[in-house]
Amino acid sequence: MSKQQEKKAGVGAFDFFCIGFGAIVGVGWAVSINNWMANCGGPLPAAVGYILALVMMIPVALCYCELVPMLPVAGGGMAFAYKAFGEKVGFISGWAAFGAFVTIIPWEAIYIVDTLSILIPALKAGSPLYTLAGYDIYIGNIVLGLAFSLVIFAINWKGATSSAVVQRVLCVVLVAGGILAMICAIFKCDFSNLLPVYENVKETSHNSFMGGAVAILASAPFFLAGFETIPQAIEESNGDTKSIGKTVVLSVGLACVFYALLLFTLGTAMPWQEFYSLPTPAAANLLDIAYGGGVGKTLYTIILVCATCGLLTTWNGFMMASPRLMMALARANMIPKWFAKQHPKYGTPSNSMICCLILSIAGPFLGLGLIDPLTSFSAAGFVCSWMLTSYCVIKLRKSEPNMNRPYKIPGGVATAWFAAIVMTVVFILLFIPASPCYMGPMACILFVIWMVLGFILYFASAGQRNQLTPEERSASLFAKMND
Repeated sequence: MSKQQEKKAGVGAFDFFCIGFGAIVGVGWAVSINNWMANCGGPLPAAVGYILALVMMIPVALCYCELVPMLPVAGGGMAFAYKAFGEKVGFISGWAAFGAFVTIIPWEAIYIVDTLSILIPALKAGSPLYTLAGYDIYIGNIVLGLAFSLVIFAINWKGATSSAVVQRVLCVVLVAGGILAMICAIFKCDFSNLLPVYENVKETSHNSFMGGAVAILASAPFFLAGFETIPQAIEESNGDTKSIGKTVVLSVGLACVFYALLLFTLGTAMPWQEFYSLPTPAAANLLDIAYGGGVGKTLYTIILVCATCGLLTTWNGFMMASPRLMMALARANMIPKWFAKQHPKYGTPSNSMICCLILSIAGPFLGLGLIDPLTSFSAAGFVCSWMLTSYCVIKLRKSEPNMNRPYKIPGGVATAWFAAIVMTVVFILLFIPASPCYMGPMACILFVIWMVLGFILYFASAGQRNQLTPEERSASLFAKMND
């Protein structure tokens, strides 16, 4: 089979959309929607917050839309920054994104165990093994988490095509669940449930409706981050890279609208100050209470199943993407070359996948107590990478004006500047305690520690880098562009 035929048999634009959208939407709407309301001061400021996130994220997605078909190699933001600014900036972008990626893997392992424990109470039977950060850890949770980790690993071991087939099915189920939740909430609609329009129930740093809306930006990057999985599998595409770039914009835009509609519709089905105190999964519990009886229990079970599928779409998407980003870092000799090894039959980054499997297995041992700081730490990693990617468009328009660009973003450099400035402001605000976007001291500490560890690893790999010229190192990273 020729290389051209192999590409045609690869992952298509719709599959990439399912990978990106499924990784973005995941389970956030089912398990975190009441927390969004509480953190923002109500469903309306939270919904407006996601519209602000839409305005903030579409220019960033457009930057990816231009760069993905222009530089169709694994690595995403890391590869773009390497091409635009060189090794050190490329490493900062890649390592920050990798930290965000691999945080999501154990995050999903934690939540899927907790969600399934609701359906199967026996998973939490008996005495807990231990308590961590205020939450009990049970042997049933650990066994189930290990089993799911191995299944997701096995699916991705055979390549992005295998992952995409599973993602397609799961994505349809989770979207259907979200639409069902909205429809059922509309039938119980009472606009008085949205009142008070704003109240700072958690006594956080905002004190107005717009302050509450802006507060969603502290966690929104985490819940919108799945589009970064798309460029990681670009080497296994069917060759239609221009359309694949556009799926980044489509997946981000639809995810923001999806979240905003869910916040508004579910917020009308029950007084939101009662809703935000419901246990996880809040969306399922709301419909159970709103309808009651057999109908309520049926809706509860359906939403719970769809939430589980949502967890799996995000987990599957990032298990596909994380090893490929790690492989790209190794190809560029930024981390040990051992991580660049690919499976001789499937072409998957085998050693990097094993590393990500270990991180996935760690999730069930950690428990829910570490969810909030992990979420915020991951958000900071994504924002850092998105910020640098936006600057890459600006730099490459100047330094590589004649490079082939299958797609050019509307507004050109002005759009990229808007994205870069917004991401820079958001990134800074994440670390300022008085800011509505402040991510908290634990997340700040985790981010600093992660970046320090990265630079230790980077400088420890200097020996293998120095064995190659800068041109040879660059050629290694971008070799697949010539296949």
